[in-house]
Amino acid sequence: MTRSTPHATALYDIPGPATRKRHFLYGVAGTAVIAGVIAWVIHLLFDTGQFTSQKWTPFTYKGIQELLLRGLGNTLKAFAYAAVLSLVLGAVLAVGRLSDHRPVRWISTVLVEFFRAMPVLVMIFFVFVALRVQPLPALVTGLTLYNGSVLAEVFRTGVNSVERGQREAAYALGMRKTQVTVHVLAPQAVRAMLPTIISQLVVALKDTSLGYLITYEEFLHAGKLIASNLDYDLPFIPVVMVISPIYIGMCMLLSWCATWASRRQRRNPKTEATGASTAGQGAVLPGA
Repeated sequence: MTRSTPHATALYDIPGPATRKRHFLYGVAGTAVIAGVIAWVIHLLFDTGQFTSQKWTPFTYKGIQELLLRGLGNTLKAFAYAAVLSLVLGAVLAVGRLSDHRPVRWISTVLVEFFRAMPVLVMIFFVFVALRVQPLPALVTGLTLYNGSVLAEVFRTGVNSVERGQREAAYALGMRKTQVTVHVLAPQAVRAMLPTIISQLVVALKDTSLGYLITYEEFLHAGKLIASNLDYDLPFIPVVMVISPIYIGMCMLLSWCATWASRRQRRNPKTEATGASTAGQGAVLPGA
């Protein structure tokens, strides 16, 4: 009679000594390949003189620093407007798609599908050129229409993913549909929707770089001005090495905020499941 190991499962077999040794060798080989690629890239950067003081000196100028800070501030401003308006528009369109009134549901569906299918850059250029709107409102409008339509589907799917019994129990208590959605379905759907919402906000943050195409002075536009200035010996690679980590850091900060919010919500006693105690002998029912 064979005895199953305590950690064995039906989907995964615990690797033996030979398999663990092979996996270790795979990890060492993969790490060596990645380190070799990084070393080769660094060698190319040094070989082409990308780390010379002549290319990095412009970043010590006060005017260049102010230009980058102003561009970063404009990027964060556009992202803040687009993020808030996208969440509001997504909630409104999601409510419309969940409506019991057929005309409202059809109109919301057409708007969502249309703005999801349209490229962001086309909407930005249309608002900027055809409607003659200033660069910041044009950029925010294009980002809001696209990301709001995507978030509308996220909200609708999250609400529909809640167990049907939750909705039926709320209706049995005499709650109206608005109360059921706001007080029962939405709070439970937030956990499932939060990672996707943050991912879409990261997309909105990165798409703010499209503003340089309509002369909006955001972070990428500032870097382009520095890299295309002949007085600075075209420091294109140094500009990329300065701007890229900042974009990556902002996206990682959004992801960290999502993780923090998710953990905080799990610790919130209002969202924790309340376990029912087992009725023992002599237990008194409520109201008896």
